[in-house]
Amino acid sequence: MARNTLHDIKRNLDGHIGERILLRANGGRRKTVERTGVLEETYPSVFIVKLDEDKHSFERVSYSYADVLTETVELTICRDDEHIRIALEQ
Repeated sequence: MARNTLHDIKRNLDGHIGERILLRANGGRRKTVERTGVLEETYPSVFIVKLDEDKHSFERVSYSYADVLTETVELTICRDDEHIRIALEQ
């Protein structure tokens, strides 16, 4: 079941490649890290976000689909008129 769920998350993200994204990640020690960028690419186990150059000290970050499943990372697709949260559909 978990394998299908991870595949569903990947398939959902595949439809948003090239779109602006806001991600909130657990930074450890009760810190939440918030980053913005563009969903650049998806691979079988991870996805890559190219971060906004002027706001971050590094260019890209990658996270696994399991991070989304366990809610370690929250993803929100940012469009002009709407924000779409990528979440595990029950």
